[in-house]
Amino acid sequence: MGEAGATPAVPEAREEDRPSVAVLPFTNLSGDPQQDYFSDGMTEDITTELSRFSEFVVIARNSAFQYKGKGVDIRQVGRELGARYVLEGSVRWSGDHVRIAAQLIDVMTGAHRWAERYDRELNNAFAVQDEMARTIVATLAAHVNRAETERALSKPPAAWEAYEYYLRGAEAYFLHLTGRTKASLHGARRLLEQSLAIDPDYAHAAVMLARSHFQGYYEPYDGDYLSPSALDRALELAEAAVRLDPRLPPARTQLGWVLMHKRRHDAGLAEFERGFALNPNFIDHRFGWALMYVGEPARAIEVLELLEAGMRLDPFAPPFLSSGCMGVGKFMLKRYGEAARWLRECTLCMPNVQWPHAWLAAGYARLGQLEEAGAEAADVLRINPAFTIESWKRTAPFKDPKDLEHLIDGLRKAGLPET
Repeated sequence: MGEAGATPAVPEAREEDRPSVAVLPFTNLSGDPQQDYFSDGMTEDITTELSRFSEFVVIARNSAFQYKGKGVDIRQVGRELGARYVLEGSVRWSGDHVRIAAQLIDVMTGAHRWAERYDRELNNAFAVQDEMARTIVATLAAHVNRAETERALSKPPAAWEAYEYYLRGAEAYFLHLTGRTKASLHGARRLLEQSLAIDPDYAHAAVMLARSHFQGYYEPYDGDYLSPSALDRALELAEAAVRLDPRLPPARTQLGWVLMHKRRHDAGLAEFERGFALNPNFIDHRFGWALMYVGEPARAIEVLELLEAGMRLDPFAPPFLSSGCMGVGKFMLKRYGEAARWLRECTLCMPNVQWPHAWLAAGYARLGQLEEAGAEAADVLRINPAFTIESWKRTAPFKDPKDLEHLIDGLRKAGLPET
């Protein structure tokens, strides 16, 4: 940062390994130069918000603004700025309404990766600017990440480097979340290990590898299930990721998640708060879980509703993330009917994962629907024949024993075995 009292510089991923994005000045189509403030403000706000994502190289505002008011060839702009993706847009006024259009172009292929237009009533220009900047950035980030993943998947293995191994490993991990097999987990882990073998300072790969080891601890795939050493390995990797890049929100929230399961609740929640402070556009539904674990289910629901609104901007986000978390939150608030509705949706997306079935069994039992509770309990035992309430307690790190008992009582009423 170069200022007195600033934090020391930390290693970053090589810029050539990160997708570069240029935000060109939005065109003012009103014909009135006095309205330039709005289109320029949109451009600046989008550039600022996009810069919060450390996985992107964002071309400086001054460099991009040299193209204001000029007819440009996007491929030439990309070459001149060193950008892999270019966002361009326009603003058109009509009375007290404004139409904002944006499109994302892959400079290497000339393909339009995404385009959208937004119509807003202009009661407060700055509020509209802020809303539109966050909306466009969240959607753009999702499409850039998807484009990068597709690019990595299309390359031959001999050409893979740390970045490609990370992208493939992350894709494999998120696919694993629906399939949930030992082979799918270990396959994702091998790709992420190879990424770190090539570049030991790659914080993103360390984060995803930590997630894979936590999954081994949390779900019954192999001998790592509920093993303290598996949780220790997840902690070690999450701490390493934070050391490598303290400004990386996923590193902070992954560390917070593991700390929660280490029963270090205050430290864990602090890491989640730091992650979201670094990038308000970042989404990690486990923040809602963390708030429930520390005894704040009402705040958890508020956070989850905000995150769900952001998640709707990402066409590639797995739907079960919000439904499962929301169902657990409603359960903790003793709104069991609503909880059952959300958790049913989650079990349809994740039929072979034990935790949504367990929570749904507890919810049905609390509603007095014991036949439905028994059916969900049977699914839990189908997935994990060794399931016991005693072992399940280790996956539910509530700070207040009363909150844990609230869940456990529902599992008992559903007929799940105690030991």
